[in-house]
Amino acid sequence: MTQAALDSAPAAAPARAAPGQRAQRVLAAEAVSVSFGGVRALDGASVSLAPGRITGLVGPNGAGKSTLFNVLAGTQRPRRGTVRLAGADITRMPVHRRAHAGIARTFQLARELDSLSVLENLLLAAPRQPGERLGNLLLRRGAVRRAEAAAIERALALLARVRLTRLADQPAGALSGGQKKLLELCRALMLEPDIVLLDEPAAGVNPALIEELCQFILALRGEGKTFAIVEHNMDMVAALCDHVYVLAEGRVLTQGSFDAVTADTRVRQAYLGEP
Repeated sequence: MTQAALDSAPAAAPARAAPGQRAQRVLAAEAVSVSFGGVRALDGASVSLAPGRITGLVGPNGAGKSTLFNVLAGTQRPRRGTVRLAGADITRMPVHRRAHAGIARTFQLARELDSLSVLENLLLAAPRQPGERLGNLLLRRGAVRRAEAAAIERALALLARVRLTRLADQPAGALSGGQKKLLELCRALMLEPDIVLLDEPAAGVNPALIEELCQFILALRGEGKTFAIVEHNMDMVAALCDHVYVLAEGRVLTQGSFDAVTADTRVRQAYLGEP
């Protein structure tokens, strides 16, 4: 963090909530610990993602942010502690089941399929496609066509929101770094998630597209989406986050509003080595 920024067998998956009930779905990590060999990456860390809000996870390199993010996403199982969604224990739930339960994520390095078009990348992410079953292709052609048309309509609507419609038929590998981050977020949204975990969305993105990305995320929050963001760009954290957790040495050092945590002496010590 810059000085300027400082100063300025598992339980069953909870059922997907109806739109009017999604505000009650909290994703939380409770006292989670993770070790890699003799190194403890997390040491009893606890965070809670408030529904319909944007929560930031920040801290110096090696603080445990990425590990905690992976615990929430399901790609890292904690040695101790619990992950809960809407009160249900999902600690041992695999990633694909978390996706069905309404949790989606993006990656620091965009994972688009370069040779496929932008639109095709989104269509691959569409869930529950009846055309994936041979029997449906033979016996339920009408349903398959309707599902495909609905997926295309949703994908094009998302591309329109991020101003990528004109590139829908272009190879995804030809996009700029910022455009790939927008595509990555749209691909996560194709899953129709309640909760979106964003892994360094500003990394490698030019300032103009960062502003566009921020506006899109804020609009989605206004529609009831819940976000967690791991990010080093403190200007973006300040602009987006309703609540911020600061991690250091695998523990939650402090939490609160951006202004409150950046005014904390302990945060200055962790980031800048101040006495």
